[in-house]
Amino acid sequence: MEPTPEAGAQAEAGPIPSGPWHGFWTYSDSSGRHRQDLHLTFREGRISGDGLDEVGRSLIRGRYEEDSLQCRWTKTYPGSHDVFYSGAYDLGSIWGTWEIPPHGRGGFRIWPGARGEGAEVELEEEEPVEAEARAAAPAPPRRISSPPEEDPGRGRGGGAERGRR
Repeated sequence: MEPTPEAGAQAEAGPIPSGPWHGFWTYSDSSGRHRQDLHLTFREGRISGDGLDEVGRSLIRGRYEEDSLQCRWTKTYPGSHDVFYSGAYDLGSIWGTWEIPPHGRGGFRIWPGARGEGAEVELEEEEPVEAEARAAAPAPPRRISSPPEEDPGRGRGGGAERGRR
């Protein structure tokens, strides 16, 4: 019996999922997030793919360690410049730092799925950490929880006040 395409894909699948990814990058001196959409393939220790963000289209080539899930890649904007990324796959996303030596650096976070998927991850906020310390040992993100919708007359203290306008 010949294997189905799905069975072949599962056999090739590694610890980091391939396919569409999205997320953001930030500058170290700014709190603004800059969106990016990527299509990444993780296979046999190699990362390949392409992306699109406000700077333009990019090509991605790099490597990941199968045991530690550390990832390093170069994002090349054809005809322009390269950006060097370093991070780790943890808690369902890859996050770490990017650098354009000697001009700039900052942080990034991406997660699997097309834009609009993974809304829970998008509500998370990272602890403010210097780029250098973050690259050495990223700390887990701090989850921001929005209060559950409550009956205006019930719930945790102040629920009635939240329900009034």
